[in-house]
Amino acid sequence: MILTLHTLKPAKKSRRKKLRVGRGNASGKGTTAGRGTKGQKARTGGRKNLKLKGLKQMLLSFPKTRGFKSTHPEVFAVRLETVAKSFKDGEKINLNALKKSGLIPKRAKMAKIVGGGIIDKKLNFVDIKSTATVKAAVIKAGGSFTQS
Repeated sequence: MILTLHTLKPAKKSRRKKLRVGRGNASGKGTTAGRGTKGQKARTGGRKNLKLKGLKQMLLSFPKTRGFKSTHPEVFAVRLETVAKSFKDGEKINLNALKKSGLIPKRAKMAKIVGGGIIDKKLNFVDIKSTATVKAAVIKAGGSFTQS
């Protein structure tokens, strides 16, 4: 047989007929037509943009926050040696001075002077917490701690 346009045919078993679902039980895809039983996906128009009904939808709309935020301000610790290096003799040191010198971040609301070390400068701390050993070392050097 000569191969011409009107004799062209696809190879055997290369083309399948489209399965027609929902055409009775004898077709093999009747009743539920391969969609399972009930539910959103079984309904007509229930495939694209599926909606999660009920409580889950409400839970998904809430912002994703985890853990908790403490009401107590974070206390930033600064070593006495670094404070002594950053400030001059007789200088008044408060929270703003520590922020400007870069020893604590700008968001800080509280600072505490910690750590031992030798101090020979007269430093005056205003509204800053400290450990007992630091307080003793500063007072011994001629400095002071005051609360306003």
